Parts: sequence; C-alpha cells; structure tokens
Amino acid sequence: MKALVYKSTGSWYIVKNSFGKQYNARIKGVLKIDGITSTNPIAVGDEVIIEIENEIENTATIIEVCTRKNYVARQSPHNKRQHHIIASNLAQSLLFATITNPVTSTGFIDRFLCSCEMFHIPAVIVFNKSDLYKEKDVEKFEQLKNIYTTVGYKVILTSLINGNGIEEIKNILSNKTTLLSGHSGVGKSSFLNIVFPELNLRTQEVSSWSGKGLHTTTFAEMFDIKDEGRIIDTPGIRELGLTGITKQELSGYFPEIKAEISHCKFNNCMHINEPACAVKNALQQGKIFEERYINYLKILDTIKDNNY
Repeated sequence: MKALVYKSTGSWYIVKNSFGKQYNARIKGVLKIDGITSTNPIAVGDEVIIEIENEIENTATIIEVCTRKNYVARQSPHNKRQHHIIASNLAQSLLFATITNPVTSTGFIDRFLCSCEMFHIPAVIVFNKSDLYKEKDVEKFEQLKNIYTTVGYKVILTSLINGNGIEEIKNILSNKTTLLSGHSGVGKSSFLNIVFPELNLRTQEVSSWSGKGLHTTTFAEMFDIKDEGRIIDTPGIRELGLTGITKQELSGYFPEIKAEISHCKFNNCMHINEPACAVKNALQQGKIFEERYINYLKILDTIKDNNY
C-alpha cells in the first residue's frame, strides 16, 4: 500500500497510509532511486510503497520510493560531492529569517531561494521577532522587503510574541505541503507550538555568547494541519551549500538576472567582466539590486565546474 513519510531518524521512518494509520517502517535492503544520489535514500514528504510486517505492532517495510515531484536539497556536510535531501513533494516553502537575535544573512536567504527556484517551489520569506526590532532593524527590514518583493517573493513580518503576521501565515498553509526552514533560533519551533499547541515542541533561547540559535529539532518531521495541509519542520541549518548546479545555470535561478540574460552579447556570459553584458548594464541602471548581484558572485565562486 502507499504511505507518506512523516519522520526520518536515519534508519527508521514514521509513515502514514491514506487512512491515517501510522507505521514504524524500515528500508528493505538497499533502495536505489533513479537519477538521485543522496546521503539519505528516503526523505520526509516522500510517497512510498510499504508491506505490513506486524499489524498489531504497527511495523512495516518500505519496498519502493515513488517518483518525487520535487525536492529541496543541500550539500552534505560530510561529503561535498553528495547532497542531502531536506524534504520532497513540496507545494511551497517558508523561510524563517531574523534581522536580529540571530542575524540571517542575505547570502543564506539567496542560497535558499536558489535551491527553491531549481525545482520551481514558491518561496515565502518570514521575517520573525519584529517585537525586538529597534529603529535600525525596522529600516533594514524595509530595505530587504523592498528587494525581495521587487524580485517577486512574498515577504511577511511576524512576531510570535504579539501575534503579528501569524494569521497571514496560517492562511497560506491550507491544502498545501509546506517546508519550514531557517537557522536555529529564528522561531520555527515556537511558530509550530502556536499552530499546534498540543505538540509542545522544545524550544531554546539563542546562545548569548555566540548569538546563534541552539538546535531544538533533531530530525525533519511532517505534521498534518487543518484543511488537508501539511507542514514539514526541519533542523536549523547553519550553512546551506548548493548542489547539483553548474556555474552556467546559476543566473537562471535569480529571477531578475534571468530576465536580462537573453540580451547579453554572449550566450555563455557569466555576467562578471564580459563586454556588452545586459546583466551588468541592468545593475548600473538599478534594475538589479547590488546586494543580490554580490550574492550571485559569491555563490558562483563556490560552485565547482564539475558540480553536477
């Protein structure tokens, strides 16, 4: 029978069939997924075929992984030649970010947005902890909101303390499978505690000495929400290395750059120092934000020519 993967702990998986019955499942032998080489053969959000082992103990064996509609992956922290699938079969992603306590860099945001663009997954940026914003933080938010809304992304300002923006987020979750991601300490688990108070997920304060969030989620896990929606919580990501992308492809994952590349003189233009570059011209005219262009160059510099 078919089932959905709700949680992965590395060797065991929690899956649920179409009737809502939950099983503890393990992989049968070594599964090979055509066209995908990753550190994890099965990811949260995967649709799988299972065989029941013990109906009383609710155990099953995963014998097949169905074709993925899409997925979001990161470079494996243990092997840079491999990737780790964060979650699959997504309708959209919510990236929780913060201006302060801790600071989310635009470099991290842009790498995440690129990973979503690769598989046409709509992304929403949620700037959390607005109750902590000082005047300079408000100015920074308005600057970033202008950048990302101009590019075409939805931006929501929230505070879990005073409730600002929470209903707006809840409204876009209905009837969709949503990935919830971001650094540790940005409020993902706290947000889920508001949406699902019965879960009582563990949360921790941001480390006072490092300014970085402390990990509270160990494994990715999917939760059902009302109106047939699902949300996937993921462990906090400190760094997000892109994988499965070539230098030539990168510009296509920045929408504002993609809009200009057909006007470049050379088909293989990398938009650095080439003559008659439409992207550099658009940058000078203010059509492309300098911060986004700088992040494009930084990401480009991290991509190896054989990174496929």
